[in-house]
Amino acid sequence: QVQLVESGGGLVQPGGSLTLSCAASGSISSIYGMGWYREAPGKQRELVADIRSGGSTTYADSVKGRFTVSRDNAKNTVNLQMNSLKPEDTAVYYCAAKAAIIGPYNYWGPGTQVTVSS
Repeated sequence: QVQLVESGGGLVQPGGSLTLSCAASGSISSIYGMGWYREAPGKQRELVADIRSGGSTTYADSVKGRFTVSRDNAKNTVNLQMNSLKPEDTAVYYCAAKAAIIGPYNYWGPGTQVTVSS
């Protein structure tokens, strides 16, 4: 089992920046992929960005060039640096992890609220 806890959410003005962090504990050695999903009111949960154990990354088109995902394997953390934030980035952001190379993310944090508003 893997436990995930997010931190760093909050209220930010449009154009501002915010960094989300996620700490993993438990069966750390089993983790292959870590990433961030978000769920806005009335919308489905979507992948924002993820990073595999080898360092390869994936980003949603809507955040490319604005968000950066990074991973510290020694500290068992994954971060999401969010710049040039837009109101449409408002959502609950969830940290996710998985052990399998192929397949869905199956470990989830409780989520942290990000609100972009003036």
